[in-house]
Amino acid sequence: MRTWLRSCFAAVTVSATLVATGLPAAACGEDDKPAVPAARTLGDPGAIKNVKAVGSVPDAAGAISVNFLDYGRRDVMVVSGEFGLKVYDLTKNPAAPKLVGQVSLPGLWETEDTEVDPARKLVFLSRDPRAFGGTTHTGESGIYVVDVSKPEAPAIISYTKVPAGHTTSCVDGCRYLWTGGPAKADDQPADWGGRPIWVTDIRDPRHPKVNPQPIELARNDGKTDYVHDVQVDGNGVAWVSGRGGVRGYWTNGVHRDPLSGKVRRANAHEPIPYAGGGIAETAAPSRFMHNSFHPAGHRVGDGAWRGQDLIYATEENFVDGCAGDGVLTISSLAGSYHGEGWRSTPSQPFRLQSVGTWSVNGQEGSDPASDDCSAHYFDVRGKILVQSFYSQGTRFLDVSDPTNPRQIAYYRPGDASAWAPYWHGKYVYVADNARGIDVLQLTK
Repeated sequence: MRTWLRSCFAAVTVSATLVATGLPAAACGEDDKPAVPAARTLGDPGAIKNVKAVGSVPDAAGAISVNFLDYGRRDVMVVSGEFGLKVYDLTKNPAAPKLVGQVSLPGLWETEDTEVDPARKLVFLSRDPRAFGGTTHTGESGIYVVDVSKPEAPAIISYTKVPAGHTTSCVDGCRYLWTGGPAKADDQPADWGGRPIWVTDIRDPRHPKVNPQPIELARNDGKTDYVHDVQVDGNGVAWVSGRGGVRGYWTNGVHRDPLSGKVRRANAHEPIPYAGGGIAETAAPSRFMHNSFHPAGHRVGDGAWRGQDLIYATEENFVDGCAGDGVLTISSLAGSYHGEGWRSTPSQPFRLQSVGTWSVNGQEGSDPASDDCSAHYFDVRGKILVQSFYSQGTRFLDVSDPTNPRQIAYYRPGDASAWAPYWHGKYVYVADNARGIDVLQLTK
């Protein structure tokens, strides 16, 4: 048995025949109060429909995030997790990943949504202050830059302390990183609800430079709060999710700044607001938005498309029982292009119009005995969205009608702790914190 204690949740893994619970990302209370997710039902056989499990990678147990790199004739998967980084070759048989290299960092946390620079063959691992036994109060956070130009010999080429460290994301073509979260440190302003974003210049990856001045302040109706993650769309807009909603920024090019009314050049340190804002409380009561996807550019055809400009986002939230846990939200960006989401205040709040939501609670294939049901990371290809729901496994949704997302398939092993699914080739690779990597194929 091994036990992890985190800022918002503690999870205990007993023998696989009795309990197999993963560790939910500590995003809810951030108050160092431990809570143990409910134990799984003894002998739970799980559930599966319209999906075939074609492979698994149990030696990646502790996995949190997956990404892929193309080496011409080689197809490589990088997996980050509590072990550090593992590199797998998919070239000969993508259903049977072959371990070829690793960087050992036992106790690393959290490395969610680990990103890569496909041109320079770099991986960016985010060190949360809770890594290696630390706490949000005083723990050290930062970024490891790993060179994987030789998959068999990945090597850390730099480590840089950063005042945030829950996630780190490429912006402006991976010339810069935006790093945010988690809960604030003891030496940060008392009125902050969480850590905003710090910008790191990685044009020279061996000598990263951190801007001491944070950005994405006042995001929660005027209050500086927890930034959880950043996703960049096909047009280069960086979408920032966290407590208070989802807001998009230009980080390059010349644009009109809706807050000043002036036309200026955007950069990673002084981005220009594009659109977005708070998610309606009727859709996401906690207002803690974990990650997002905006169909644009080469991906404009992914997801629902009925002439609407939509933002897909996950609410991560955990409460007693399953019904109140976080959901997938789909919102319209209409009415948010003139800085409305940046002018929102408690007395005059701005909220995006909710179009649709989807919850795993009560759905076919769910385990009614589990209350570990929050939505987590998702990926979209065409009209199919695949999403992880921790102990409730991996769900495939038809989102062609954004007002009515419809489940078409699911994969829930009895010991599931699904954190993040990724479309790659004809398969979906699921980072399961308890099981390692599951390789799935949609059959219908």
